[in-house]
Amino acid sequence: MRGENDTLAVKKSDVSGFERGFKTWCENIAESTRERLDLRPYAPLSPRELAQNMGVTILDFSAVQGLDPASAHYLTSQQGDEWSAVTVHAAGKQIIVVNPRHSEARQASNIMHELAHLIRGHKPSQVQRYQGYTLRDFKPLQENEANWLAGCLLLPRRTLLHIGYNGIEVERAVELYGVSKSLYKYRVGVSGVSKQLRYVRP
Repeated sequence: MRGENDTLAVKKSDVSGFERGFKTWCENIAESTRERLDLRPYAPLSPRELAQNMGVTILDFSAVQGLDPASAHYLTSQQGDEWSAVTVHAAGKQIIVVNPRHSEARQASNIMHELAHLIRGHKPSQVQRYQGYTLRDFKPLQENEANWLAGCLLLPRRTLLHIGYNGIEVERAVELYGVSKSLYKYRVGVSGVSKQLRYVRP
């Protein structure tokens, strides 16, 4: 399940827990995914298009059947704003349910996070059934891996370097790539791109 952090941020202490080569693997997945979808290496990657390619259905929360009115009202109200997205399994299908209250940029992060779990092949630590749906929870390491992979899929180093070398302003970049400014700044920092661009600029 995707939580409330729209930057997909992973703490430095948690990054150290990644297995050797994981971050490079994520960059390679971001590149091969674009190749599979016939996109340029630095092109925007739509989470909804990727989901369709993977055979995953995206549903607005309002389309979910079986919830009592009080629960439905809470989960789509300001009080229920802390939840972002969840992957459920029903009738042999994988479905990502998104919170309709969130911005398009935040929904992009939420959906990509859930897809990252599937790409990584994470096994849930807990499985719950409700009204014919199967909901899964993941361990902290898996959540951090999904955050990192999702951020890399949306904004890999090659894309960030393309943005920097071409002098694309931040406001334009986040619009082109459908992400939040906070996610963009986070990725520029943790990817090392900010230092690399600083060295090549006069």
